[in-house]
Amino acid sequence: MGSREEKALIGGKEALGVAEEDTMAPPVYADLGKSARDVFGKGYHFGVLKLECKSKTSTGVEITAGGNNALESGKVAGNLETKYKVKEHGLTFTEKWNTDNTLNTEVALEDKVAKGLKLVLNTTFAPQSGKKSGVLKSTYKTDALALNLDSTLDLGGPVVNGAGVASYRNWLVGYQMSFDTAKSKLTKNNFAVGFTNPDFILHTYANDGAEFGGSLFHKINPELEGAVDLAWSAGSNTTRFSIGCKYALDKDAALRAKVNNSAQVGLGYQQKVRDGITLTLSTLIDGKNFNQGGHKVGLAMELEA
Repeated sequence: MGSREEKALIGGKEALGVAEEDTMAPPVYADLGKSARDVFGKGYHFGVLKLECKSKTSTGVEITAGGNNALESGKVAGNLETKYKVKEHGLTFTEKWNTDNTLNTEVALEDKVAKGLKLVLNTTFAPQSGKKSGVLKSTYKTDALALNLDSTLDLGGPVVNGAGVASYRNWLVGYQMSFDTAKSKLTKNNFAVGFTNPDFILHTYANDGAEFGGSLFHKINPELEGAVDLAWSAGSNTTRFSIGCKYALDKDAALRAKVNNSAQVGLGYQQKVRDGITLTLSTLIDGKNFNQGGHKVGLAMELEA
């Protein structure tokens, strides 16, 4: 067992999508700025009651079942996911079902065709409407490069998505595009630049030349981490600003807080009751309409066996 500082260092690498033994591999484009997004997103369940159960069978099948109740509308939704890995062949089979009666199947093949290459076939089927869709995804990683190429399986004209992230020392440069072959039109044109080390991550981006922003994540010490997020939209000339933090009271409890320029304050408390049982309480306070109400609360329980 290493010290808490050593664990924090490893945790910082994992937050970047970088393995401990391969510190040079950059994250894929979608994971740029993930550490800051996790500060604002994880541990908050505003306006819902949520239950999630995870288990693993003796044959290695991972099962995740959950449900949530939206307090405002009263709508109840549930989902079931099973995952099975055939490690000797690099295969992973994942099946998902939800109460909207949508079936999702995913087959992934990793490091077999070529080292660092992952191929995924994802299909979705809605029995009631008969609607079907499919996506073929590929990810290729080297020590200094991460590439993605995805395509929808649409005979009328697939949508092709591509992205790449290159790293040099502590710097990351990324590009993301989406091309609609049916319309012969580029529908997404995004750029990103970042700087990273184990306890400090800077991410900036420009989306379609119309939205600009960035985020900053800082692990101040092993117990405290904070993040700042800023975005500006040229079309509406609006600015979004958020600041958040997470503080670990001990190894089983954590406090979260965030606030944005719309005077919305989010608070969260997460407690590991015992091994396999985690309880999360959260609330969103509307500071501009404090006396009028409209505030939201949420409760989530995660069970794992």
